[in-house]
Amino acid sequence: MGEVPAEMPSAIEAADAIKQGHYTARELLERCIAEIEASNGALNAFVHLDLEHARIQADAVDAAVARDEDPGPFGGVPIGVKDLEDCAGMPTSHGSLLYKDGPPATHDSIHLSRLRAAGAIPIGKTAAPEFGTLQYTHTKAWGTTRNAWNTDRTPGGSSGGSAAAVAGGLVPMATASDGGGSTRIPAGFSGLVGMKPSFGRIPDPMADPSQTAVYGVEVTTVRDSARHLDVVSGPDDRDRMSLPPAGVSYEEAIELLDVSGLRIAWSVDMGYAVVDPEVADIAGAAAHTLAEAAKVDLLESDVTLTDPVRTWLSAGGLTLWLDIDFDEHYPDRLDDLTPFVRMGLEATVDRPMRTMVRPLRRRLQLEEDVAAMFEDIDVLLTPMTAIPAFTAEGPPPFTIAGEDLAERFGPAAAAMNVPFSMVANLCWNPAISVPAGLSSDGLPVGLQIMGRRHRDDQVLRLARLFEQAQPWPRHAPMGTPDVDLVTT
Repeated sequence: MGEVPAEMPSAIEAADAIKQGHYTARELLERCIAEIEASNGALNAFVHLDLEHARIQADAVDAAVARDEDPGPFGGVPIGVKDLEDCAGMPTSHGSLLYKDGPPATHDSIHLSRLRAAGAIPIGKTAAPEFGTLQYTHTKAWGTTRNAWNTDRTPGGSSGGSAAAVAGGLVPMATASDGGGSTRIPAGFSGLVGMKPSFGRIPDPMADPSQTAVYGVEVTTVRDSARHLDVVSGPDDRDRMSLPPAGVSYEEAIELLDVSGLRIAWSVDMGYAVVDPEVADIAGAAAHTLAEAAKVDLLESDVTLTDPVRTWLSAGGLTLWLDIDFDEHYPDRLDDLTPFVRMGLEATVDRPMRTMVRPLRRRLQLEEDVAAMFEDIDVLLTPMTAIPAFTAEGPPPFTIAGEDLAERFGPAAAAMNVPFSMVANLCWNPAISVPAGLSSDGLPVGLQIMGRRHRDDQVLRLARLFEQAQPWPRHAPMGTPDVDLVTT
């Protein structure tokens, strides 16, 4: 019928081409399968594939198109599904030996069910660190997942497999989730677009008790991110925290929303972080480009926040205990766990309730700090991460710009390479990472755009304006060998 372009199309390009008959869903699927066969050995992006059912779904989309029926906003688009999210017919291992050989899920998550209803075709599960706990993707269950830009480096975490699959051109889109930066950090490390919507925008009745995690996707364009949010947002009675309809089309908002007069501020360190100078320069230049594209003056923000990294690190202890079966797994299977997860369980197994008060007070104070910050500004721009992607197997570095992080930050030092993401999770703000440029080593650097709660439209609109002002390579060189890479 037709031929899929040399560069893997974006999700919207693919859906539109299939609907218009330029090529079929089956042709695109077979192209994705060929890319997976060629590159997954190097990337370890997919840990499970179900190609038989994917082919059945692709043929059903093609049959609908032949009948002149609308296959949906993502009709015929093959997607990866993060291995922390349930997909009917596929196992959910949570990146853990505890669940690696478990049975397939019987139901889709609400998020995935809405994507499937929109015509998307799940083809397999993408790697994630154990229970989504780390900013790199390395597990006892599945080994090491690698960055498509440089396979010695990590694609980030916890949506590392999804980021590797999309940046490597294996699929147009893959699902993600973000409880402390797990969509945005991989996007920043992998040269992708990664949006964390306002908490409750996408319903999730199984949300962790810290109330920080939100579903998302790893994609190559802002328009893909906007259409995704149009498809999956909206209330569901199973999630008491889900928000009412936004009353806006995000795909329209990214082109039409008036952002004149927005007070946009830049902070290189949020008042507490240590940032690699090259990352600071690249992200800072991108911030000025965005402000110019939005036709506003860029403000310097004197941010003072209450210990967001330590606050976040103490917020997720209860979640780990929900992730395991206490009677079956503790303490008999501690040796099967990665060191970080084991340490978290052992440190909290006998913790009394009174010890939870101090981190709760820190979080409440942080919420007041962020609310006060947004009295003076509408949008905050920061680097997405403090450094480019580090070694794939980890651990993250404990020295940045010559400064010993352990000496300054103590136990929080392990997360200080990604210090900017947690605020949006703890305070429920929308935030997005967009590619700001490449380091001198050819590694992606991200710019984070964080907005007021519920103003997902403004965040996406600004991301789109930046995309138009400073387009980025949509895939890593291994995914698009002919792309002209320019270090910004």
